[in-house]
Amino acid sequence: MKTKTSFRLGVVVNPYAGIGGAVALKGSDGAAIREKALAQGAEQQAADKMSRALAQLQGADNLIIYTASGAMGMDSCEQAGLSADVVYTPQTAQTEAEHTQQAVRAIVEKGIDLLLFAGGDGTARNVFDELGATQVVLGVPAGVKIHSGVYAVTPSAAGKVALKMAQGQLVSEFDAEVRDIDEDAFRQGNVTAKYYGEMRVPRELEYIQAVKMGGKEHEELVLDDIADYVSEMIEQDDETLYVMGSGSTVAAIMDALNLDNTLLGVDVIRDRRIIASDVSAKTLLEITDGQPVKLVITLIGGQGHILGRGNQQLSPAFIKRLGKQNMLIVATKQKLQALEGRPLRLDSGDDALDETLSGSVQIITGYQDKVLYPAV
Repeated sequence: MKTKTSFRLGVVVNPYAGIGGAVALKGSDGAAIREKALAQGAEQQAADKMSRALAQLQGADNLIIYTASGAMGMDSCEQAGLSADVVYTPQTAQTEAEHTQQAVRAIVEKGIDLLLFAGGDGTARNVFDELGATQVVLGVPAGVKIHSGVYAVTPSAAGKVALKMAQGQLVSEFDAEVRDIDEDAFRQGNVTAKYYGEMRVPRELEYIQAVKMGGKEHEELVLDDIADYVSEMIEQDDETLYVMGSGSTVAAIMDALNLDNTLLGVDVIRDRRIIASDVSAKTLLEITDGQPVKLVITLIGGQGHILGRGNQQLSPAFIKRLGKQNMLIVATKQKLQALEGRPLRLDSGDDALDETLSGSVQIITGYQDKVLYPAV
């Protein structure tokens, strides 16, 4: 029987979450996509992200952890230096949605206080299909596409919320949306996030991600001003490679340059010409090696993420080589105001790098118009 001081934590990882991001496949759903990603040299990172979350719990002495074997959870626990009981072992090496659900079922049967799961929107749907709103859960962001509100803003943030709960601090809960998009449509540049239901999530708004804003920006004149200003900068600098991130604000700049754009991918241009389109993380490192480089990115509306959401092609290795001074962040003031004072979020996959990039960052908000805004 559970004692009053114990905190029972469930841990489950979708080992293949996010595997398609760095190789520009824009998703990880389906065996065929995972096989293609692995063949292109993609690395499984979900277990490492869960270990970053669990590392925040090393000071808790009242933990009882239940998890699945290997990459589905136990590897992360061991990497974080935490002991755990394995209550589920998949029968196949390559896990599918049903294995996530079976693991969740076995873990929840132990009477846990919180389920931590690592994945993306597809994983959130798997957990929702199994649990609905019967269990307090919290997602560790590890997927390519994360539109759901059940995820923490970073892996470390998820661990901090779990630690608060384990320490008995007052943490209320709320119902957060589970959303997912059609990956095939996503690869064609169409984003429509469908609502699937709600799950119970700890209410620590500093650490929990907001649901992504839908629709396109309607501030056409402001976007034109941003596009004109940045496109002029690019046109006057024909020696530098410009890496153009995803999103409609960056797309407006590409339109101003009369260049085709990968709306939900990463392109590279120089001297007003496209050098490479929809690049992977590996290709981006190869193309930019030894070259002068600047990065043009925007933030996700409603969430504030500038790294780690839909742009995993921008690897920690690339960002380190680039340097904070060569990041051009573009956004309308309306997009910033919609954050209601919340900082921009950095989730590059490297905590030390995120710390280096944190602080006040300059954001281009119009023609020769810039503001300073905090990033963490």
